[in-house]
Amino acid sequence: MGDVLLALSIPVLVFGGGIYAACDCWWRRRHPAPPSPYTHRAARLAEQDMLLLAEEIVDDAYAALGPLYDAPPAPGPYGSPTVLSSLPSRPASTPDRAPSRPAAVQKP
Repeated sequence: MGDVLLALSIPVLVFGGGIYAACDCWWRRRHPAPPSPYTHRAARLAEQDMLLLAEEIVDDAYAALGPLYDAPPAPGPYGSPTVLSSLPSRPASTPDRAPSRPAAVQKP
């Protein structure tokens, strides 16, 4: 008789666990917990920490590599490099602006 009760107790426990899980799921659906304000605050604090860390990384990189960009270009084997800033930035005529008329010739 003891073996029969042991064999029948397993399905009863499984069935009871299923009933408990279904009731627990139903209860949680009917009574949801309010959202925690700490999760949103923690996310904001983590975002601020990431931004500060990224700012430190950029500042360190600029401090290490800044002199490379600030130094004047060294002349190469073929002379000094062409400076692009001395070239005109815009042609005389652009698609949205027609070229100006030539000045009239004045007679002496």
